[in-house]
Amino acid sequence: MLEAQDLKFSYGDHEVLKGVDFQVTEGRICGLFGPNGSGKTTLFRCCLGLLKGQGTIKVGGRRIDSMRQNKLARLVSYVPQSHQPPFPYSVFDVVLMGRTPHMGAGIFRVGKKDNAKAMEAIERLGISDLTEAVFTELSGGQRQLVLIARALAQETPLMLLDEPTSALDFSNQIKLWKLLTEVAASGITVVTCVHDPNHVSWFCDDVVMMHEGKVLAMGETREVFGRKNLNILYDDACEVVDMGAQRMVVPQIVSQELAG
Repeated sequence: MLEAQDLKFSYGDHEVLKGVDFQVTEGRICGLFGPNGSGKTTLFRCCLGLLKGQGTIKVGGRRIDSMRQNKLARLVSYVPQSHQPPFPYSVFDVVLMGRTPHMGAGIFRVGKKDNAKAMEAIERLGISDLTEAVFTELSGGQRQLVLIARALAQETPLMLLDEPTSALDFSNQIKLWKLLTEVAASGITVVTCVHDPNHVSWFCDDVVMMHEGKVLAMGETREVFGRKNLNILYDDACEVVDMGAQRMVVPQIVSQELAG
């Protein structure tokens, strides 16, 4: 569904992506994981066509540089870490914006289906009580849920999410991961930047581990997301503990206390 080949990108003289190769399979959750500055957000922006690097990016087998933006928007939806619109739109209006790619080029005519899809996404996120609220007056966590609802309303086969749980409390984090699991089970491909290693371990089918602008490891989470690769990223700061069928990543100091 999503593939990058020898992708390179620089901000001036600062090389951020240094020949990235990866692919994501349809209908799976793939975690993009790595420390700050490893190139995750830049990689996302390249995949969306917002940044132009060297190399090839394909969505559904087609190069994105051969597509118009409205065509790409029917294939890929994006949830940023934050969004601050210039006008005080209602929550419903923000979610309805996700339907824009389906309204035709230059013709923004909202139909009954668009309204229904927006409301369906709002209800799915459990934020019906915020439908008429002003988006800019919401908390950071509430705004994040609205942006995820907007991406669902867009109805694309590929969703990219940049740290979607960073502003959410624990309950909403788990609710979101449950939703993403359901979304992937329906055939939609989900690629998400993740900072919490346990979220990768527990919820992601696959992982792409980024290190200094390159792919350190890629594959099924259970196979590649282990102590060796994690400690290359984090300088021997963590340990991987198997707890029954689940795997947990803990700091070395906590691991030592558990062992004692």
